[in-house]
Amino acid sequence: MEPTEVPDTETMTNDGPRPRKHWSDFSRPQQVAIVLGATAELVLTAIAVRDLVRRPARQVRGRKLAWLVTFVVQPFGPIAYLLVGRRRSR
Repeated sequence: MEPTEVPDTETMTNDGPRPRKHWSDFSRPQQVAIVLGATAELVLTAIAVRDLVRRPARQVRGRKLAWLVTFVVQPFGPIAYLLVGRRRSR
């Protein structure tokens, strides 16, 4: 019995193999939306990381390391930090 291989150009779904999409398979508006979304995520994450690094620990709700780990969950981690993770300056 030989193991069956799935070609690199296919992924498995419940309905069977499905061809992977390539950049050229997306329409121009879809490509623009992907690029804008990725740019927004990068900018948002950069702003959150910069603020977290510069802000004193007493002005952060919770541990800084925990917030840094949440930034991996895009885009919710950086948004959550910016909305609820920071304390007002006194």
